[in-house]
Amino acid sequence: MATRLRFYIMVLIATGMMISGCGNPQSQDNNIQNETSSDSQIITGNVTFPSASNLEPEWQEDFDLAGCTLSSEGRNDFFILEPGFQLVLEGGNEKLAITVLDKTIEIDGTMTRVVEEREWRNDEIIEISYNFFAFCKETKDVFYFGEDVDMFSGGVLSSHSGAWRAGVNDARAGLIMPGDPVVGMKYFQEIAPGVAMDRAEVISLDKSLNTPAGEFTNVLVTKEGTALNLLEQEFKTYASGIGLIQDQNLLLTEYGFVELE
Repeated sequence: MATRLRFYIMVLIATGMMISGCGNPQSQDNNIQNETSSDSQIITGNVTFPSASNLEPEWQEDFDLAGCTLSSEGRNDFFILEPGFQLVLEGGNEKLAITVLDKTIEIDGTMTRVVEEREWRNDEIIEISYNFFAFCKETKDVFYFGEDVDMFSGGVLSSHSGAWRAGVNDARAGLIMPGDPVVGMKYFQEIAPGVAMDRAEVISLDKSLNTPAGEFTNVLVTKEGTALNLLEQEFKTYASGIGLIQDQNLLLTEYGFVELE
């Protein structure tokens, strides 16, 4: 899911984003206030993030999956893992379709749901990935167990860059969407050393965003990057009851349940 990060090099886009209150999501992290006290903890589900006034929360990479009843189906406020649910985002000459398939696969001893992502540029397919997720019933956290990736160039399969699976070559499941996100959380989404180390920071929960599919309030905004290249970053926005509504210059155009083949 996070392989789109490879296409971006730390840029601040001055137009195209319509997050109210601070315009571009790229600038939002400069306006977010630290909402934790010096002796408090940021807690979400099975994950605890230490916080202090003079100490930034560390990137969380250990998750108590043993304390979860993991399921291949479920939803939290910002992530729907139910067969047939689809999001379509578009911007400029790019299009991204994310579809929850009626397929499961066992990864590292856990039955996961397969979510397909297809990305086009100038109406030409450039990437197809199959992402593997599981839902924690107790906390509503959604965990990421890996992805199979097909990259295309000129319509021809060119590589499988970014592919990984938990349980292979020291890779472990990461947290793709917390069940109870809190501003200041910093967590690894992918934990595949040397291959995929994407991570996210929650920077806002109270902004608004206007998209071709509608206007959304109290959206979740994340700043995402990779530990493999600290110069790479991107901003994503999620709406309650829907999920991803903005990915850099891509905005939500369609969403809902579709008939699967």
